[in-house]
Amino acid sequence: SGESGAGKTESTKLLLQHIMNLCKGNSQLEQQILQVNPLLEAFGNAQTVMNDNSSRFGKYIQLRFQKNTVRGAKLSEYLLEKSRVVQQDTGERNFHIFYYMFAGLSSEQKEMYGLLDPSLYRYISGRFGTQDVAQRWKHKYQEVCNALDMVGFHEQEQVDMQAILAGVLSLGNVTFEPEESNGSVKVSEASQGWLKAAAVNVLIQLVCCVPYSPMSPSVSCCCSLCTDARDSIAKVAYGRVFGWIVCKINELLAENVDPKVELREIGILDIFGFENFAVNRFEQLCINLANEQLQHFFNHHIFQLEQAAYKEEDLPWETITFNNNEPILNLLLAKPLGLLSLLDEQSAFPQATDKTFVDKLNSSFKGNLQFQPSRGRVLGFSIIHYAGKVQYTAAGFLEKNRDTLPANVRGLFISSVTPLLSVLFTGKSLCYNRASHMNQGPPWQELGVGMRLHSLMVLMERMYSGNPHFVRCIKPNRQKEPGVVDSQVVLLQLRYNGLLETIRIRRDGFSWRPSFEEFAER
Repeated sequence: SGESGAGKTESTKLLLQHIMNLCKGNSQLEQQILQVNPLLEAFGNAQTVMNDNSSRFGKYIQLRFQKNTVRGAKLSEYLLEKSRVVQQDTGERNFHIFYYMFAGLSSEQKEMYGLLDPSLYRYISGRFGTQDVAQRWKHKYQEVCNALDMVGFHEQEQVDMQAILAGVLSLGNVTFEPEESNGSVKVSEASQGWLKAAAVNVLIQLVCCVPYSPMSPSVSCCCSLCTDARDSIAKVAYGRVFGWIVCKINELLAENVDPKVELREIGILDIFGFENFAVNRFEQLCINLANEQLQHFFNHHIFQLEQAAYKEEDLPWETITFNNNEPILNLLLAKPLGLLSLLDEQSAFPQATDKTFVDKLNSSFKGNLQFQPSRGRVLGFSIIHYAGKVQYTAAGFLEKNRDTLPANVRGLFISSVTPLLSVLFTGKSLCYNRASHMNQGPPWQELGVGMRLHSLMVLMERMYSGNPHFVRCIKPNRQKEPGVVDSQVVLLQLRYNGLLETIRIRRDGFSWRPSFEEFAER
C-alpha cells in the first residue's frame, strides 16, 4: 500500500520475481506469470498527474504452491477506471494501449483499422508525445504483441480487439444535432465519417431515436442523452475487453493438478494508491475508500490483535494508541445511512440529481466530524480521510454509480459483425465466465459500482483470516524525480500511515515469539 506513485506496482513485480527465484520450479509457468505484466499495464495503467504509470485498477495475484513449487496462478481485477476512456483531466492521458497502437501499428494496419492522425481524436484529447516518447511507445507495443502471443490470443482475436479499440476512439468523435423536420436528434453531418469508422452504423437508429415533443426534454437535452449513450458504449466495450484479457490470462496460468491435492497459497494485493487531485471525482472516492479499508486492516493486525495478545498473557504493557479510521469507514459504508447506501438509494430514483444527492449527504451527516459540506459554488463535499482532507466534486456521481447500458445497445453488440464483440456481450464465451454474475438482473445493467466495491470488501474479509505481511511504499518527493528525498513529504506519510506507532510497538513489544518447544530446545 501507499500513495499513488509510491512504487506499489514495481514492488509487486520485484516481489513476484523474488518468490519465483526462491522456488526454482516450473520455469515456463514462472516466466508466463512474470510476462503477463506488460499486457495488464498497457490496458490497465495510465499517466496521471501523480504517476506516469499509474494502475487504474486493483489486482490480486494468487500463487498456488505444491511442495514449494508454483503450480498455478490466478488474477482478480477490481474497479477498472472505465471513465478514463472518455475523459481525462489536464496533464493526464488515456490508457497506455491507445498511444502504443498509434506508435506501433504500420501505415497499412492503421488504414485497416480506420485510424487517422492521433491529434484528431477527442478521447485522447489530441495529446501525443515527442519523437522519443513515440519510439518508447513503439517498443512497448511490441512487448504487448509478444505478451498477447505468449498468453495464447489467436491472430483473429488480436485483430478484433484492436478493431474494437479503434472503433472506441472513432465513436468518441461522433456528435449530434437536431433533426429540423421532426424535432428528433441525428448524428451531425460532420461526424458521419467517424460513425462509419466506428463500424457501428446501427447507432444511427440507436442513439438518435429520442423524438422531441413539447412534453419531452429539450432537443439540447436529447443531444446530451445521445452523448451519454455514446460514452457509455465506449466505456462498457473497453471494460469488457479488459475483463476478457484477464480471463484469458487465468486460463493460461491455471494449475494442472489433481483436484484432491491441497495447494498452499500466497496472495499479493496491489491496489491503486490514495489520491488527492485538484479535482476529485467518483473514481477517487472509490480508490480512497479501498485505501481506508487497507489502513483499517493494517491497524487491526498491527495494533489491536498484537496488544490483545499481550493483555491476554498478562504482560506488563502500556497501551499504544493509534489513529483508528473506523469512523470514516462507518461514514462511507454504514447501512442504511452510509454515503454509498445513500448514493445507491438516490441512483434508484429517476428524478434524483447530483444536487439532491449532495443535499441528502449534508442533512444526513450534519455534525459528523469526518464530513464537511462544500463551501463555494462547486457542487460537492469533503471527507477527512486517514491521509488528509479530500474535496470531492459531486458532478457525475449518480451517472457513474448507475453505470447502465440501454438494452437495445446490448442487442446491437450481440449481433455485431466483429465476432469478439458479440462474444463479450453474450457471456457465452468460456473465457468470459466472469459475466455469469453480471447477467443477474436486467440485461442492460452493468454490475453497479457499489456491487463491484462489495467484491473488493469480500476479498478484504478473506484476507483477515490469512497471515498478512505489509509492504508500505513511501513516496520520496512530489515531483516524480529519482534520487530526491523530501523529508517533510516522507514524514507526513510515516505519520498518517501509523508507521511511527508501528516502530514503537515493534521496539517495545515482543516481536520474536518462539514456541515453548523451540525455547526449551534452545
